[in-house]
Amino acid sequence: MEKVNIIHELSTIDRYWNQKIIGEANGQLIKLAKGNGAINWHKHDDQDELFLLYKGRLTIQLRDRNIELYPHELFIVPKERSTVPFRMATRNS
Repeated sequence: MEKVNIIHELSTIDRYWNQKIIGEANGQLIKLAKGNGAINWHKHDDQDELFLLYKGRLTIQLRDRNIELYPHELFIVPKERSTVPFRMATRNS
């Protein structure tokens, strides 16, 4: 059992939308990712998906609406819901 420095772990990610597992709790994986642009529509049949935004702005496109996340906000996508996370990089991100 070791503590995790999230800022350091983020600095080791060199590809957008490439997830890095930094821990596990109660069978749930804790993952970090950096984003720029969009990924394809997708859904998770057997698990919810939690987005916790550290920096910048993230739009989570759902079939019926968009969710705008800003730093220190989170949103949980229920399993079996299709989403497209989308983020435009800013100069300081």
